[in-house]
Amino acid sequence: MPNHSRVTRRLGLKVALAAAVTAPLSSTALPTSAASAGERPPRGHLRVMSFNLRFASTTEPNSWTVRRPVMRELLRREAPHVIGTQEGIFSQLLDIDSDLGPHYDWVGTGRLHGSRDESMAIFYDSRRLRPTEYDHFWLSDTPAVIGSNTWGARFARMVTWVRFRDLTDDGREFYALNTHFDHVSQYARERSASLIAERIAGFDRSLPVLVTGDFNVAAHENAVYDSLLGSGLVDTWDTARERSALYATFHGYQPLTPNGDRIDWILSTPGVTAHRAVINTFSDDGQFPSDHLPVQAYLTLG
Repeated sequence: MPNHSRVTRRLGLKVALAAAVTAPLSSTALPTSAASAGERPPRGHLRVMSFNLRFASTTEPNSWTVRRPVMRELLRREAPHVIGTQEGIFSQLLDIDSDLGPHYDWVGTGRLHGSRDESMAIFYDSRRLRPTEYDHFWLSDTPAVIGSNTWGARFARMVTWVRFRDLTDDGREFYALNTHFDHVSQYARERSASLIAERIAGFDRSLPVLVTGDFNVAAHENAVYDSLLGSGLVDTWDTARERSALYATFHGYQPLTPNGDRIDWILSTPGVTAHRAVINTFSDDGQFPSDHLPVQAYLTLG
C-alpha cells in the first residue's frame, strides 16, 4: 500500500526521510506547503548540477573539514536550482543544507536498511521548486527492498526521484532522478540502466525527465550509456548550444585531465533545451571540494 506522508515543515521533511529507511517506501505525495518560504528568484534557465560529493572522510589532506568551505563557496556561487548528489552521508548533507541557506531543502535516504549510509540526495531551491511526489528504489531485482543488491554490485545502489513543480514557469512539472552506478560490476550497471529506463517509462509521459548521476563509465564508450540513450534520453552535454572545456569528471585530487572521461552526466528527455553545459573546475588555493568535478546544465524544460 502507498505510504502517503503529510510532511508540512522543512525540517520535518528531512527527519521523516532519514527515518524512512526502516520500511519500504512507495510513491509519496507531498503537500504544497512543503516548500520553504522566501522570495522567488527571477524566471530563467533551470540550473541543474550533478555532483559526487565524496563522502565525509576524516582522512587528510582532503578531509570533509578541509573541503567543506570550498564546497560552500562553490555552491553559493553557482546557486543551482536542483543538485543531484552522490555519496553524501547524513551529517554531510546536513552541513550542505546549512551552508546553502534557508531557501534550500532536500530529499534523500540512506542506501542501507536502518542506516544513515550514503544517499542519493536531491537538493532544491524552494523559492523556485516545490516537490509534489518522491520515492526511492534500489537497483536490484527487488527494487522496493531497501538495501537489496542482486546483480553483483560492490555496494547496494539506488535511485531517488522527485516530481517537482516549477513555481516560476506557470506551474510546469518535471521529474528529477538521481543515482550512482556501481564502480565494479558492468553487469550491475547495465541492469541498473534498464531498470531506470523501465521506471521512467511508467512516469507521466507528458512531463520532462532529468537524470543526474555518477555512472562510473565514460560517455559514448559503454553499453550503459548506449542503453540509457536508447531508451529515449539525450545527453545535455551533447545537445547544449554552448559548452565549457571538457575534463575528466573524476580527478581523485590529481591534476585535471583535459578531454578525459566524462562519467558524471545530466540526461534529459528530448523536449528539454540545454543552453549551456559546464564541467566546473572551481578550487580554492589548490583545494577541490570533491574528488569529482560537478557537471552543470542550464535548461529550459519545454
